[in-house]
Amino acid sequence: MSKKDEMMEEYDFSQGRRGPVIPQRGKTRITIFIDTDILEWFRDEAEREGRGYQTEINQALRNYIKQDKRPIQEIVREVVRKELKLVKKAS
Repeated sequence: MSKKDEMMEEYDFSQGRRGPVIPQRGKTRITIFIDTDILEWFRDEAEREGRGYQTEINQALRNYIKQDKRPIQEIVREVVRKELKLVKKAS
């Protein structure tokens, strides 16, 4: 058996990077905590639809962000006004 065929006792990972070996285009791997009942619901729905539960979650998030068609500045103004009212009430 040659040296190449033997398993090395030690490997150098100093130049290694974390993440998928082959990244998927247009997708980012993350770790999040989701309430168990929510995840179960998405898994059940996905199974009924014959799709993956992650696809179902992506679609739900996509639908949610498309709900409000206002310009971002208008949404920010609304949020700031609401927060200012809360601050004034607390004072």
